[in-house]
Amino acid sequence: MKALVTGGAGFIGSQVADALIENGHHVEIIDNLFTGRRENLPAKAVFHHLDIRSDEIHDVFARGGFDVMFHLAAQMDVRKSVADPAYDAQANILGGINLLQACKNTGVKKVIFSSTGGAIYGEQVEFPAKENHPQNPCSPYGISKLAFEKYLQFYYSEYGLKYISLRYANVYGPRQRGDGEAGVVAIFFERLLAGQKAVIYGDGEQTRDFTFVGDVVKANLAALEYSDIGAFNVGTGIETNINELFDIIKEIVGSKQGRIHEPGKPGEQRRSVIDHTKINNAMGWKPQFTLRQGLLKTAEYFRKL
Repeated sequence: MKALVTGGAGFIGSQVADALIENGHHVEIIDNLFTGRRENLPAKAVFHHLDIRSDEIHDVFARGGFDVMFHLAAQMDVRKSVADPAYDAQANILGGINLLQACKNTGVKKVIFSSTGGAIYGEQVEFPAKENHPQNPCSPYGISKLAFEKYLQFYYSEYGLKYISLRYANVYGPRQRGDGEAGVVAIFFERLLAGQKAVIYGDGEQTRDFTFVGDVVKANLAALEYSDIGAFNVGTGIETNINELFDIIKEIVGSKQGRIHEPGKPGEQRRSVIDHTKINNAMGWKPQFTLRQGLLKTAEYFRKL
């Protein structure tokens, strides 16, 4: 199968591309390298250094003859989306529509979209949230992801372009960055290993559903084999607050730093945890890594940097 991976030089996208190649698929990657890294690119993938908003995208699709597009390229920082909603919309909505037009025009059969399970639901009223939970995003990032899911529904109903929307919890693991790709796990590891100050914003009692990247890659592969359409949560269903997370990482790296709190950031949810029953029933997917197992593997990666 011929697969295009947008954002394929990034934290999750590069590992999806690796897995596709390992499974015998031809892979091409589009990435603007704003946050992705060349060293993440699989040697066997064809790389196109492009922004997804570029008109040149259409030439890549015309030459590629792709069967499926894994769409991971995004502006994915909640705080940046609050500071600059227009840029967030340009990247996540207009860039996405550019890709969907290219898919429609070149006969792509399926889109597997990396959405968000936390930010789409907003402040939850049910824990963990199922896919039919009210969708009230607290940030422009969540709004843009939800809007693109609606465009996927339109392109399916109008043009027959199949789609799977994978609503990720808070993904962490090797190749995540503490700067360009915001992730508290990566930030804590980078700073504590370097002996630098690691800050907890707010009281640290806010919760997240931390899901290991290896499990997320397996969800993408499962979605490739699934014949129907729809949105599916990809998470553990387990809440962990940021204070607890800090304490576990501190213990793993052997740091003596205590908790340092600073004021909370706008646009961030208080509690976020999602239910994975639907994807388990439909595709047989469930998380394999506990939080401690995933953090230990993540620590191995950061110690080698």
